[in-house]
Formats: sequence, C-alpha cells, structure tokens
Amino acid sequence: MKTDLKTVRDAALWIEALLKQFPELLTELAPGRPSAAPGERRAPSPELDRRIREERRDSLLAQQRHGTAVPGYSAAPLRLHVSDAIRDITDGVIELDEAVHDKLGLGRPRHARVPQRLMRIAGLLAQVAAHPALAAHVRDESRRMARRCARVLGDSETMVRVRGRCPWCDSVSLRAFPARRAVLCVNPACRCADEECDCRTDPAYRHVWHEGDWEALAGAAGADRAEIDASMDESATPLRSNEGARR
Repeated sequence: MKTDLKTVRDAALWIEALLKQFPELLTELAPGRPSAAPGERRAPSPELDRRIREERRDSLLAQQRHGTAVPGYSAAPLRLHVSDAIRDITDGVIELDEAVHDKLGLGRPRHARVPQRLMRIAGLLAQVAAHPALAAHVRDESRRMARRCARVLGDSETMVRVRGRCPWCDSVSLRAFPARRAVLCVNPACRCADEECDCRTDPAYRHVWHEGDWEALAGAAGADRAEIDASMDESATPLRSNEGARR
C-alpha cells in the first residue's frame, strides 16, 4: 500500500510548525528573562530539569502540609504547565525519532536536541513515505505536539477566508493558512470520495490543498487563484473568530 503524498506533506508542515514553536516554549519557561536569539535557544539543561522537578515536589509538599503554595522565587519563575509541555514534546520527539529510525532499519539515532531531531525526521520523510502506517504516525504525533505548543503559547494561527465552495462538501469553509502556505476545508463534517482518506476515520483530519493544487482547487471551487495567492501574504486581513464555516 502506497502512502498518500498528502500525509507526508502534512507531516512536513507540522514538523516545520513545531520547529518554529518549540524554542518559544523555552523562552516562556522563565518569563522574566529576555528572549534569546533563535540560534541561541537551547533545550532545558539537566540542571534546569532538576530544578523543575524539585520545585514541583516542594510546591506539592507545601500545599499538602499547609494548604498554601510556596511563596517567593520558586513559585513564580518556572511555570509548570510550560515545563510539562516541554517534557512531553521532548519525550515525544525522541520517541518519534527512534520509531522512524527503527522502522527504516537505520539503527538507534544519535543523541541530539529537539530541533536537530525534528530536522532529522523531516530529512527522512521521503523514506517514511514508503511506510503508510509510519507516515500517518509521524503526521499525527507532529500535529499533536505542534498543537500543544500552540495552546501553551496561546497562539492563534492566522486564517483568511477563501471565496468559493469546498469541492467535497460544498460548504463555504475554505480557509487559507499563510503560515502553512496551504488551503484547508475547516468543516469538520467534510468527507471526500476517497475511501482510504483519513477524513473517514480521523475527526481531526482536514482536507488540504498545497500550492501545487491551488489552480485545480480554484477551478473546482469557483475560487480565484490570484485571491488564493494574495491570501498567503501574512499581512492579509485575518478572519474574525465569529466568521466560522457555514453550510
């Protein structure tokens, strides 16, 4: 069974999003500190990881004994929901890197920080494409971790309405996502005619049209190709939150 190329392209987009978001989590971990330049951002050191564990333990002990939180420095600088996200994503990326190497018969991957591991996975996607289950796993995990990053950071991805109707569900639910350079149908009920498409089994799945598909999409949806191109400008007017998809 051959992997749908859209699965691999989606995986590449989610990995790219995660590469952009993860360093911001490290900055958020200590809110009072100035932001580091992109090249200077690093994964938590063993010492920082030890401090996080100790602060969680001390805070829990104080609450259990006295019904209060630990006052002062140890309660504020390190935000536990951020450190939890960093730990979850770090573990997830390591496991994903190891799963990809194991399935491709490449042996155990070398130790590396999260961004390097993500770039390594991205560089192997052409080989991953030969393994449908692995490709879907890489896409699903990278999507999960990128979404967790976005939730913790409070990010709201820019979304621009595209005129026309989705070729599959006939809903006016086509949206351009400049950061991904992709058009998605945001209607969760959208189903296509392909029996092997993930839209039938994955509630989080959305149909995606990448740049090479925009001409065909414009023709099928009654959209304007030039408008799609213009909507990919990140300075384009974003869609307001109350302008959801309508059937």
